[in-house]
Amino acid sequence: MAIQSCPKCGAKNRVDERVVSRMRPVCGRCGAGLGADAGGVSDDAAAGGSSAGATGVGKPQVVTDDSFARDVLAASASQPVLLDCWAAWCGPCRIIAPVLDELAAESGGRYRVAKLNVDENKRTAAQFKIQSIPTLFIFKNGEVVERITGAQPKHVLAARLSAHL
Repeated sequence: MAIQSCPKCGAKNRVDERVVSRMRPVCGRCGAGLGADAGGVSDDAAAGGSSAGATGVGKPQVVTDDSFARDVLAASASQPVLLDCWAAWCGPCRIIAPVLDELAAESGGRYRVAKLNVDENKRTAAQFKIQSIPTLFIFKNGEVVERITGAQPKHVLAARLSAHL
């Protein structure tokens, strides 16, 4: 295991070098992508975060209270948005992070994947009455069409997303 510093928030993260080749590691605190090198350098898109095209193709988008309306509600008018409400201290949240990375990479522009840290974005977490994490929402046309509580396997999340395409 290597220790990598997050380029966005500076948190120290343990990264298994054997897994990096098939899964993209993310920071446990803020969700930003971690580079495969020991320095923890990630691309600008994962470190940037909140504007609609800033995450690049195939990466979860970091959403904040301030960007939620634009990056989730407005964006869901053109394509469904899977929003992961998570926290850095949550074990199940960290377990499903690579699954969400895979779903984002496989989206092909059909849907978006976004991440909202509930500890840092209390207004949005309260608005959607998040009491358990991970809680995932599927938004379509600015509305919640599905709420998923707890860590779910990739095929379950993919099937629920596919139902709203």
